[in-house]
Amino acid sequence: MEYDNDRKRKRTDKIELFYWGVLILLAPLVNALTLFLPDPRIWPLLLLVNGIIFPGYLLYSRLLGPFLLNRKRLPFFALMTGLSFIVLQALLLAIYSLVIKFPLRPVEKNFFTYSNATLIRESLWCVVNLSLSIAIFHIRKAIDEKEALEIVQKDNTFYKLRYLRAQLNPHFLFNTLNSIYSLSLQKSDKTPEVVVRLADVMRYLIYECNEEKIPLEKEIEFIRNYIEIEQVRYKADVKLSIDGSTEGILIEPFLFISFIENGFKHAMDNSAGEPFIYITFKITADQIVLNVINSSNADLETQAKKINGKGISNSRSLLELLYPASYELDIIQTEKEESRTSSLRMRNARERLESLYPDSYTLDVILSKSAFTVSLIIKTRAA
Repeated sequence: MEYDNDRKRKRTDKIELFYWGVLILLAPLVNALTLFLPDPRIWPLLLLVNGIIFPGYLLYSRLLGPFLLNRKRLPFFALMTGLSFIVLQALLLAIYSLVIKFPLRPVEKNFFTYSNATLIRESLWCVVNLSLSIAIFHIRKAIDEKEALEIVQKDNTFYKLRYLRAQLNPHFLFNTLNSIYSLSLQKSDKTPEVVVRLADVMRYLIYECNEEKIPLEKEIEFIRNYIEIEQVRYKADVKLSIDGSTEGILIEPFLFISFIENGFKHAMDNSAGEPFIYITFKITADQIVLNVINSSNADLETQAKKINGKGISNSRSLLELLYPASYELDIIQTEKEESRTSSLRMRNARERLESLYPDSYTLDVILSKSAFTVSLIIKTRAA
């Protein structure tokens, strides 16, 4: 798009230009190849004549084409088409009357002299060109409609993203305020520390995450603050590791927090023994891999219901909008210790977990308890 006095000025599409080129060249090319093949010096004159009357076809397409879209205006369109035909023929007659004054060979002079044969020939070409003009109008209309649809879809995606992010913010704050409320009921000395962490989080939410994309290190710092808040409230084995460099990588805000929240929520929900949450970011130039492994006492069916909560559902929707063909989301549950009766099943579980979290000690912990794994892979660069 170009702008002229603050108004959008649409450039002519290349496809439309191509068909206008066909209209300009078609008649001169056919006449040159059929009537004047041995006489190439007349070819530029044929092209010049067609180029002079070309604006008439262009105006016909732009001014009268829209009348075809309204059936009530079809009689007016037919009338104006007949008038355009007469005007174009009169213009062509005037041009030919000037051309025959130049020194021409007999065959050339005969071509430009208006006779019954000339009238029939030029009338047929006029009908062909008028038809092409209307066809080009429909091509232009189809291109405009496609572009308008793309703009609407882009705006729709933008507002969907805004809506989903607006839902994620209160969801996170609600969970964090619940944590502070629980600490205040316990009269914990850690409450001020959590409030300070929450202030850092609020600063991020208000000032730093309003852009379409933000540096990955800021998002990870936000996640660190969230983990610190949760660690103050709960006693759990929490590990966060970052493998790779975050420098220069931009990411959309709030893609990861729901999966980490989910890990804390379900690890602390009716957990027996010591709960654990292991969070790993593996970062390369081409992709970001997030693995969240949390302890769980719930069976697979119960966990499957929980994983479809509001936060996770919104994050799935964000991923579908932002990375429709460039993300993978895998959810894995290992069996409980008392159910480890199938060596094949446990070997498969180990292989899957090793591909996600290659740490032998961690694997032993996971396989000796019930664990739930979420693996998110986002391709940051097209393959």
